[in-house]
Amino acid sequence: MSGTRLSLALASEAQTRALAERLAARLGAGDTLLLDGPIGAGKTAFARALIQAAQARAGRDPEDVPSPTFTLVQTYEAGPLEIWHADLYRLGHPQEVMELGLDEAFETALCLIEWPDRLGDLAPAGALRLTLAPGEAETLRHASFVSDRADWTGRLSPILTEIQTGTAPDA
Repeated sequence: MSGTRLSLALASEAQTRALAERLAARLGAGDTLLLDGPIGAGKTAFARALIQAAQARAGRDPEDVPSPTFTLVQTYEAGPLEIWHADLYRLGHPQEVMELGLDEAFETALCLIEWPDRLGDLAPAGALRLTLAPGEAETLRHASFVSDRADWTGRLSPILTEIQTGTAPDA
């Protein structure tokens, strides 16, 4: 299978934030980031850093980014880019995704989806899955990226190299 499979260790919260900030510069309308991992792995913190970085890049004051656990979806603007942050943990059936309007957002907005397993087969083709897993130390996280689209490799490799070598801002 051709596609993207990349991983790295994030030694600190600052590296995790730097990854989110760098990734924000490479994402746009029509991109979907599926945020996977257990409770406490840092999915919401990662999404928060990415959303605030996208807003800052667009010249907007970064907004407060709460977890969408109870609202299910929060939307944000970063210049002309609309960002949808969804937490599907409380959904019982993939069909409920359609009621949230995510099917249309997948085409027109940047979508950050926590608990993407709730999508079933409704996950958009070409989505990028980021799995965050706690490491041995409290601040260590393991991040892995998987997609059926090979072009994600070119978009992600420079970012991962910067994080690994410590040349990314705040790394």
